Amino acid sequence: MELPVLNFPSYDFRLREEGGRAEIFDEWRKIWVRLTPEEWVRQHAARWLKEEKKYPAGLTSLERTIRVNGMTKRCDVVAFGKSGEPVLIVECKAPDVRITQDVFDQAARYNLSLGADLFFLTNGLNHYCCRADHEGKKYHFLKELPPYQY
Repeated sequence: MELPVLNFPSYDFRLREEGGRAEIFDEWRKIWVRLTPEEWVRQHAARWLKEEKKYPAGLTSLERTIRVNGMTKRCDVVAFGKSGEPVLIVECKAPDVRITQDVFDQAARYNLSLGADLFFLTNGLNHYCCRADHEGKKYHFLKELPPYQY
């Protein structure tokens, strides 16, 4: 699989070919997972949060199961504060998927369930960050994701 260059720093990942398919080692879940274009973005985003934005790996969860309108969904990345409250959700898409209003709405629905202050949308090439105003029921776009401070 030809891996696209993403708009994240370059990181060393553990990659392998197993049973004719490419896999990447997920250091958060401690398992090998199929290396899809979306997984490539998810692993970069998680590493970027840890390395550049100082979100603690022990307070970050990948593929977190949540309930949205009675349905089970998976949030790509959820980062928690020191007291266990969600502070950030990250929604990842493959590089060839545009970040549209539908993607934004998906993350916003997930955030209604979690109540995080921040959410980050990325396809690995384009990134968008918002701060939730829960009382005003609005979202404010930020120039960049703030570093961990919870």
